[in-house]
Amino acid sequence: MDDDVTIPSAGESTAGSDYALRLQRLDNSRWRRFLNVQAPYRWNIRRLHLGRTLDIGTGLGRNLAHLGGNGVGVDHNPESIAIARARGLTAFTAEEFAQSDFAVQESFDSLLLAHVLEHMSDEFGVELLSDYLKYLKPGGKVCLVTPQERGFRTDSTHVNFVDFEKLAAVCSALGLTQRRAYSFPFPRFAGSFFPYNEFVCVATTERG
Repeated sequence: MDDDVTIPSAGESTAGSDYALRLQRLDNSRWRRFLNVQAPYRWNIRRLHLGRTLDIGTGLGRNLAHLGGNGVGVDHNPESIAIARARGLTAFTAEEFAQSDFAVQESFDSLLLAHVLEHMSDEFGVELLSDYLKYLKPGGKVCLVTPQERGFRTDSTHVNFVDFEKLAAVCSALGLTQRRAYSFPFPRFAGSFFPYNEFVCVATTERG
């Protein structure tokens, strides 16, 4: 992103019904179902052993489903939450979650923020995560996932390119210790042409 471009702070472009319906159309596309394109990403999420997970920016609940529903999804888009619930997942808008019985401090093993940070400014991303850290158990994991170059360019609602350096900066700002950062499913160079290559960062609240 150019320095003189103003980045929307709070991901406003993902708040409407049009965005939720677009995600649903993509998820239900015939070629995606035929090729089972989510299989490697499901495997990747599961191998991180996240335990009971608070999935922030859950969207339609794809990653929550990958985790076998072991957790709770939160999103600011009520239409997305309605679709996630229709899939049998436990999901709330941010306001609903705060008033629910699931909003218990230090009750989740992990926080997951997948394909969210690219929709907002660096400052708001840190603020968003900071609001939810109280729900993470001591020593719990924080998993951050963002698209690489080609994937970033495929969606007009992507406004902030968040690479390994920026992910590390987010962890540092929150006092987290980064444990692992890697490119998935292919090595880093593939991100320039393969739209589904991701930056993955895993951090913990433990020091040292």
